[in-house]
Amino acid sequence: MTEEKRFVPVMLTPFHEDGSIDFEGLTVLTQYYLDKGAKGLFANCQSSEMFDLRPEERIQIIQHVLKIADGKVPVVAAGNFGDTIAEQASFVKEVHATGVDAVIVLTGLLAKENESDDVLVQRIEELLALTDNIPLGFYECPVPYKRVLSPEILGKFVATGRIIYHKDTCLNLDQVKEKNRLCADVKSFGLYDAYMVHAVDSLKSGSAGLSCIQGNYFPELVVWLCNNYSNPIAHNDVNEVQQFFIDEMDVMHQNYPTSAKYYLQQNGLPITTYTRRLNSSAVSDQVKTEMSELKERYNGLLQKLSSVVGAK
Repeated sequence: MTEEKRFVPVMLTPFHEDGSIDFEGLTVLTQYYLDKGAKGLFANCQSSEMFDLRPEERIQIIQHVLKIADGKVPVVAAGNFGDTIAEQASFVKEVHATGVDAVIVLTGLLAKENESDDVLVQRIEELLALTDNIPLGFYECPVPYKRVLSPEILGKFVATGRIIYHKDTCLNLDQVKEKNRLCADVKSFGLYDAYMVHAVDSLKSGSAGLSCIQGNYFPELVVWLCNNYSNPIAHNDVNEVQQFFIDEMDVMHQNYPTSAKYYLQQNGLPITTYTRRLNSSAVSDQVKTEMSELKERYNGLLQKLSSVVGAK
């Protein structure tokens, strides 16, 4: 586990109004994450609308992010697409060839929802065998369904030395603690929690950082929490920030990623609100109002805090 806790944003994909990828917007967005203090980048993920991208577009996006990041931070990207494990392994190799630090394996693509953990373990072993020594990670992606890894299964594969990254979405602090405990001896591995409701306790339990959609609204605040979660001088402010993320959880998840794109657009980023899932840039009046009120509450939070200098 790294001592430095890292914010790794789940990257959005900017699109033009005709639905094509806006690479100029992606350049600005990538630099925005870096400027706000991100210590890694997760490209081609669920927030990137990866299931609505063609295979060649996934590679193009990853390559572009790598170009802009220019080695400043590690970059990981999802890669096990295909109907069979052999097909998934082939695309894993293609993603790895771009130069990413690890290829992320979506657990819900390895076994069907009605298949047992024994089948899941067998498929992971098969994928490992077909992908040479490529560094891999896991992502408990909600699509096509959320396949949560047990602490024992995660520990088993982390112990091989092949798994260096895990994006956790189990929403269960006890499970996160056990995963961190079982994987603590493997220094190359890091668990990145997506669930901001227990962010502080997750970091205290050994999680390497946070990788959450809230970082597409307030990246500087997530970075500050990673830097100060255990700072006794900032104890009261940490509690305030943690509570803010708890209170605002629902509004940031509703209408995502349209709402996040709109929020960033209103904060000066030159991107559209187009999403391929909806095939539209439309932003309802309700979302506009909710995002305006969210911004007001965020500004109110900053006024209450004494030590969130980087977020002001």
